[in-house]
Amino acid sequence: MAISELQVQTALKEVIDPDTRKDFVTGKAARNIKIDGASVSLDIVLSYPAKGVLDQIKKLVTDKLKTIPGVGEVNVNVTFKVVSHAVQRGVKLIPGVKNIIAVASGKGGVGKSTTAVNLALALAAEGAKVGVLDADIYGPSQPTMLGIKGRPESSDGKSLEPMEGHGLQAMSIGFLIDVETPMVWRGPMVTQALEQLLNDTRWRDLDYLVVDLPPGTGDIQLTLAQRVPVTGAVIVTTPQDIALIDARKGLKMFEKVGIPIVGIVENMSMHICSKCGHEERIFGEGGGEKMCADYEVEFLGALPLDIHIREQADTGKPTVAADPEGRISQIYRQIARRVAVKIGEQAVDHSAKFPSIVIQNT
Repeated sequence: MAISELQVQTALKEVIDPDTRKDFVTGKAARNIKIDGASVSLDIVLSYPAKGVLDQIKKLVTDKLKTIPGVGEVNVNVTFKVVSHAVQRGVKLIPGVKNIIAVASGKGGVGKSTTAVNLALALAAEGAKVGVLDADIYGPSQPTMLGIKGRPESSDGKSLEPMEGHGLQAMSIGFLIDVETPMVWRGPMVTQALEQLLNDTRWRDLDYLVVDLPPGTGDIQLTLAQRVPVTGAVIVTTPQDIALIDARKGLKMFEKVGIPIVGIVENMSMHICSKCGHEERIFGEGGGEKMCADYEVEFLGALPLDIHIREQADTGKPTVAADPEGRISQIYRQIARRVAVKIGEQAVDHSAKFPSIVIQNT
């Protein structure tokens, strides 16, 4: 009996992508289905970087298709493609950058910068081209975390070449000033400096630019949220009630300026004893998940309060770079894939495909 495409489609509807949580037909990932006698071949094209799970997805699909009566050889080619997605209305896109992910917190001290750099490294580990913009003008930490020294070069005297560390393109005010020089600037100067760092850096074909925003929800953050073309925002909090109060303000700020909330990461979710491995929830429990339920946003994941995360970031080799196969790196990679999936589900930006039409009186 001949195998039909309908049989293949029906089988694919029963296979769930562990990251998108949709089947491959509904998610429009299954393409170019070809049937030649008893052989079946198809492409699975994912909308998110998924280097770490390509083999797993290939096995899921192959094993399912082999259950169809009469099917012999199965050839599944799994790839991914990241495209630009829509940003706030009226905000111009940055050349060389497809998507911008803002990482924010309502208050300082919740591990936002550490989460931002490891999220960027995790996206890169999954096969994406990634950059980091350190938007914390008063307290730039990314040069230290990425272990980058020196100053950026300029080929034309106007724009800056991004610095590089662990495969990431990076830019920070920390590359341009002495490490001990305080930034005694008012808000408008900070905003202008940041816009220059963003727009005057020659980003090279980035799938994602992770922007490490300064903590808080004041004038600077609001201005940035209105002027930087952000595809989605990730909120970092701890389970502590005090941190959650401020995280809620950060979430509300993004809602006001029309930036989608990708989800919430709960940092320092539990403490792991370095001596015995005992886990203890010293900052409380379930706060991030409750906030997600209250605002109907996704809980992206929980990270432990682990001495290695701090040590590795301080020495310029963050966890995902220092211990790529470790438990904590795997959590970061799961969070990164989920962030990329959520961005991949948003409306596609078509502005680059259409010419600008100018009407003139002739």
